[in-house]
Amino acid sequence: MLKAERTEYILHRLQALYPETPVPLDHKDPYTLLIAVLLSAQCTDERVNKVTPALFKRADNPAEMSRLSVKEIEALIKSCGLSPQKAKAIQRLSEILIEEHWGEVPCDIDALERLPGVGHKTASVVMSQAFGVPAFPVDTHIHRLAQRWGLTSGRNVSQTEKDLKRLFPMDQWNRLHLQIIFYGREFCTARGCDGRGCDICQACYPNRKSPKKTKKA
Repeated sequence: MLKAERTEYILHRLQALYPETPVPLDHKDPYTLLIAVLLSAQCTDERVNKVTPALFKRADNPAEMSRLSVKEIEALIKSCGLSPQKAKAIQRLSEILIEEHWGEVPCDIDALERLPGVGHKTASVVMSQAFGVPAFPVDTHIHRLAQRWGLTSGRNVSQTEKDLKRLFPMDQWNRLHLQIIFYGREFCTARGCDGRGCDICQACYPNRKSPKKTKKA
């Protein structure tokens, strides 16, 4: 297949498999989504969803969260890993939202990226899933699959994001980034597929003889 043919096939195959794309992280508004995405760094969504109910029971808005101490937040999120750093970021970003944004999560990717603990991927997820702004957050699943499917050279996640944005229509980005994540978790896992095992890898590269080596994010 040519790259354009692979792109079209992947788009239709993922739509058939995942016509619905529920947000994996439990949340009720942009703020709780922001906190959940921050917590998901180097942690599974399942673990985050077990941790956030207790956290949000104590504080589910910037005003209440900013009144908690870093130690209190850390105790509530400890099982997510990296809890000291995440607790500091959550407490300080909550203060900044009050000081600079009237207690609201800004619908602005640059403003989001200036918040403590919020990198480009986290900001992109919030823009996409909280505000519906077209974005293509690239996590480890997307970075890996984009290489296996010949959609990017995979030098880094920034390059992968640029390549995917060029290939796919903007109105598909928000849905597609979740569909690729779902597929990567279910069928094209890091160890369960080497670029020759899952249906999409086989369809895109039916004559691939050797495992596809992928560059880490």
